[in-house]
Amino acid sequence: MNEPVAVVRCDEYEKESVKAALLTAIERVNGFDFLRPGMRVGIKANLVAPAKPESAVATHPTVLAALTELLMERGASVVVGDSGGRPWTASYMNHIYAVCGLETVAKAGAALNQDFSEKEASFLSAVQAKSFRYTGWLDSCDAIINFSKLKSHGMMGLSNAVKNLFGTIPGILKPEYHYRYPNPNDFADMILDIGDYFKPVLHLCDGIVAMEGNGPTQGSPRPLHALLASKNPHLLDWVSARLIGLDIEDVPTLQAARRRAYLPESFEQVTILGDWESLRLTDFQVLKNHNSTLFSDTATAWGRIKRGVLTAALGSRPQVDPRSCIGCAKCAEVCPAKAITMQKKLPVIDRKTCIKCFCCQEFCPKGAMRVHRAVIARLINR
Repeated sequence: MNEPVAVVRCDEYEKESVKAALLTAIERVNGFDFLRPGMRVGIKANLVAPAKPESAVATHPTVLAALTELLMERGASVVVGDSGGRPWTASYMNHIYAVCGLETVAKAGAALNQDFSEKEASFLSAVQAKSFRYTGWLDSCDAIINFSKLKSHGMMGLSNAVKNLFGTIPGILKPEYHYRYPNPNDFADMILDIGDYFKPVLHLCDGIVAMEGNGPTQGSPRPLHALLASKNPHLLDWVSARLIGLDIEDVPTLQAARRRAYLPESFEQVTILGDWESLRLTDFQVLKNHNSTLFSDTATAWGRIKRGVLTAALGSRPQVDPRSCIGCAKCAEVCPAKAITMQKKLPVIDRKTCIKCFCCQEFCPKGAMRVHRAVIARLINR
């Protein structure tokens, strides 16, 4: 719980500046103390979709290349991987590697993962995910470094260190897990279970340019000028959330971490190494989602009535922008609840069936699916 969080300013994706800032952040938290010559280190990046580096969708190739060089200089071999939101296949992932600019990472000496096997995990001490399927390439690694991209997120508020570990679930199985855990609190617990299972030795965050607005794939790039490092992903996420105007009540994974006592009682107890407040943004466009607060009391009739009222008043939901929609039907294909049908080349959402997982919003190629927040919720957060 008491691991420090390093926050280092880095203004642009210039190779030497990035490498120097990244080394500073890692050294401040003793992040390389696990390393031994000959180790195979897996870098779990955020490669959710094929998108150019300047879009801020994926972990930037320059920071991945810099980390690769730092690890290889210390005698490690490196493999970089992730599972996007589509098929877990060589053809699709190699397409992602190419579009996301990972040839830079390969030139630095890293192998781009080509193991597309799946494995079954048994984790009986988990809160939710007592068994789950995961990407088999992780088993070949002696240690895992989790390198996330700081982004807003429709369902979880924040996509960063903890949320990035959902990428260990193979491609098209992800919607199945959304359907299995439609309650955001249960979904958050599932993601924390995955983190507890894999136990990455170090967590890094690419916040040099973050994503605001319609994240995690169709938002807008926003310079934040920050690289973060910690051995504790929950503390790193808490600091990251504060940098962009969010807090524990806005991020279900942070709420789950608080329930498990993975966080201290107050933010003032977090050890932050670096002048983080000078990087803090007060006008970052975030997706505050009140859905996670609506599941606390469903055991009684009054609790269920209260939940219904609160859902109508505060709940966020996906909504299509017909001006941007191209009628590709990707949203209907990916919807785990089968709540979307195409009518006159536009998606129609069955609100009674929708589980508000925001998969449609996350994987819409044109950003036509957006998070719609109720008027009362918008007024509360003004």
